[in-house]
This record gives sequence, structure tokens and C-alpha cells, in this order.
Amino acid sequence: MKKYNAPCIFGLIGIVAGTNHQALAQQKIPTPKPNVIYLYADDLGFGDISCNGSKTIQTPNIDRLAKQGVRFTNMHSTAATSTPSRYALLTGEYAWRREGTGIATGDAGSIIRPERYTLANVFKDAGYQIAAVGKWHLGLGDKTGTQDWNGHISPGPSDLGFSYSFIMAATGDRVPCVYVENEKIVNLDSNDPISVSYLKNFEGEPTGKDNPELLKMHPSHGHDMSIVNGISRIGFMKGGKSALWKDEEIAEVLTGKAIDFIRRSKNIPFFLYFATQDIHVPRVPHPRFAGKSGMGPRGDAILEFDWSVGQVLDVLKELNLDMNTIVILTSDNGPVVDDGYKDQAIELLGSHKPAGVFRGGKYSSYEGGTRVPGILSWPSKVKPAISDKLVCQVDMLASFAGLLNITIPKGAAPDSENQLSTWLNNGGKGREYLILQNTNNNLSIEDGHWKLIAAGKGPAVGKETNIEYGNSATDQLYDLSGDPAEKNNLYKEYPQIVQKLKSKLDLVKTKVH
Repeated sequence: MKKYNAPCIFGLIGIVAGTNHQALAQQKIPTPKPNVIYLYADDLGFGDISCNGSKTIQTPNIDRLAKQGVRFTNMHSTAATSTPSRYALLTGEYAWRREGTGIATGDAGSIIRPERYTLANVFKDAGYQIAAVGKWHLGLGDKTGTQDWNGHISPGPSDLGFSYSFIMAATGDRVPCVYVENEKIVNLDSNDPISVSYLKNFEGEPTGKDNPELLKMHPSHGHDMSIVNGISRIGFMKGGKSALWKDEEIAEVLTGKAIDFIRRSKNIPFFLYFATQDIHVPRVPHPRFAGKSGMGPRGDAILEFDWSVGQVLDVLKELNLDMNTIVILTSDNGPVVDDGYKDQAIELLGSHKPAGVFRGGKYSSYEGGTRVPGILSWPSKVKPAISDKLVCQVDMLASFAGLLNITIPKGAAPDSENQLSTWLNNGGKGREYLILQNTNNNLSIEDGHWKLIAAGKGPAVGKETNIEYGNSATDQLYDLSGDPAEKNNLYKEYPQIVQKLKSKLDLVKTKVH
């Protein structure tokens, strides 16, 4: 792939929102280049943080970040599940355009191919140090089920522009339950190699289904295969005992690696993609957080995530990097309460509303599926504010390319818009419209006022999660400006608006890239 070098002198900001990646700039940014940290929570709902109105969970460190930056009330992931959201963030392309971008198994091959231009490549071309720390869930290796887990697993993050990586191969509830540093499993004993299968168990290996007496946390649905640390997972594995993570220590280990990278990079511009595991199942917070929320492991995991945020903010201040570091905090999708384990998340929920006023949650076409927390802080450049502009994670690639004056290769990031002026609260109007995807790959379109959920196949309610998926045999239309909870379907009352949004949706779907 041809790479494009950043100029020595900085580019321009204040770019008018739109699809033009080469938009003319209006205002110069100063040197030195800002550091950038992308704090990606997992399954954190809009209503799970106190600055968004939660009265039951207090998140003082997230609140601290919000008070010094822009808090977005209309921030979206592109999809209501993890893998497609992360794919869209890093490639600038809606995941529904590509086959094989659904929720990845733990042995999935690399979903983003090495030839793709990514968000990490933007920073690489600008001369940054680039790290990925935490949950990956975008596949590793060339093809599904063919990885050499005991050697160098390629392709991986280094093939996508990252200069350093310390990741979980997939998620906490999927094997292999090991850390992977720079494409090699950490602490692996060559005399005890790892084997992974998503087809059948290995002879003599216990499972949660057959050996529930070995479990310290029991599954509520699925998650009954190989047992690691007393928790049964999705998929089968054997071996690698010295490399297995301890669930209670995941947040501490990942946060430590993120902070180590910040310290190593303090004298050069850096981009850190820090994707946490905490709120995703299985929720096993460190003992110092266990029982502190009064809402069981899910609430405790939110407190643990807030702690991680605080650790990052504290080290930035300690190193005098806080004023010129852009910190973005958001989530890959909306919340889910019971997602496969009996952890009392439902019983102890009380009056807490993880999605806030919004309907649905993870997996859903309703707002709770993709309207997520969104905060951007850049103390030296951005004044504190609250913004209701329509913004989306898919625009990170084009927006940072604009900030750093990087030319995006032709054909790359086809759905990413330069929304920098909106992110920096510098006069941007936000997106004209946005396409969103639920777990059944059904699409919706919204423009900040109206939302059309296109008719699609699939269950109306998740049998196991009890979340409204938004699937319907007929179209649905909601006035988000007056009905953010999507209670009143106005499909029949406003046929002209329905047709306008359907036409826009069809245009985007058929757009050739």
C-alpha cells in the first residue's frame, strides 16, 4: 500500500462537516502535535455514568473528564454489537458493507485485512507512536481456525498500523483466555502449547455444561464450554496454563499496560487505543471494587472502568501531558444486563436505567443500542460544553486525518466524514444523517430529528437477553426530538418523511466505493 507522509508543519482544523476528506481548513493548530487517547468502554450504556444522569452509579473520573471537555448527548457507535462497531471505527467503513464483520469468534481470522488503511495508519503517517491495548475482537491470523497460537500470530495489529499491542484475542467470555503482546501469547510455556477449537471439545477437558460443580460463576444461557478460572466460556481450549489470565486482574493489567505506553511515549506524539473489558461479561471486578456499587458485578465493573479512566487522567497530569492530550471516551454499543451469566445484574438493578431514557440496548435498532456515552477533552483547545449534535465513531478516521493534514488514500474510509469542527465544538453542525446496524444486520437511518427503522427479519425481543431488537415486518418512524424513548411509531402519519429517509438509506446502501 502506498503511504502518505505528514508534513512537518501542522495542518488545519475547523473543517466544515461533510464527506469531503480534503476540505479547506479555517484555523491553524499549534505545535507540538496533540497526543490522542481513545478510551473505548465495552457495553457501557448512556445512562451508566453519572454525568449523563445516573443517580445510582457514581463515576467521578468520567465526570472529571466531562467537565473539562465536550459531552455529547447524541453520540453513536455504528452498530449495536462489538465487532462491527470496532471495524467501522478503525476503517471508516460501515461494517454492513462487508461480509464476515459480525460478532467474531475467538478463532476468527483478521477481519480487517493488512491492505486496508486504518485509523492507526493516519497516526502512523503523522509520525506518532501507536498502541492498541485491551479487547480486540477483530480476529487474528489469516483465516478462521488456522492460527498458530504458539507462534507469531499474523496478521495482527502491527499489520494495521499499530507499533505496539497488548490485547485480548476476542472477549472475556471467549477462548483463548490469554493476552497477546505484539502477536505472541504472553507467558506461554512451550511445553504446554495452546489448542483452540470452536467446533468440538478436546478429550478429557471439562466444560461448564458437563461439570457445573467446577464453576464459581454459572451461565444463564450459552457460555457453557471450556472452563477457565472457574468460569465456563464460549469455545474450547486446552493447554497454556501459564498464560491464562486471571479475570479479577484484567482491568489492572490492561490499565497498567496503557500507562506504561504513555510513560514510554511521553516525549513523542502518541495515539493510544485503550479498549477495556470491564462491563462485558463475565464481570469479575477486582476485590477492591467487588460489592462497592450495591448493584452486583455489573455495577462494580462500571466503578472499575471509572478507576481506569482516573488512572489515565492522573498519569497525564503527572507527566504534564494533560493540556495537550485529546482524550475521547465512548462505548462500542449500548448496555445489556443479562448477557450469559448468573451475576445478579437483573436482581440488583433496582431503579437504575443503563440506557437512560432510551429504548432497547445492546443488539437493538432502538436508540439504546447505539446511542452511547461520548466525551472529548482537549484542555488547551476545547472549552467545556454539552453538545446535542449528531456524531458517530465512524468519523474518527477522517476527522483525525483532517486534524493532522493527512491525505486519505483513494477508496479508503468511504463512510467517514470530517466532523472535526463538531468534535471540537467549533461551529460544526454534526452529521446530516447516520446509518445504524442491529444484531440481525437490519438498518436504520436518523438525521438528528427523525429516525426510520427499516423493516427487517428477526425476533422482536431477544429470547435470552429480553432486549427489544427493533425488528419488525413493517417500517418504523420516530420523532427523536420529541420522543427520544421511541414510544410512538409515526410511520403512517408522515409518509413523505418515511419516503425521504428510505431514499437516503437506499442511496447509501447502493453507493459504490
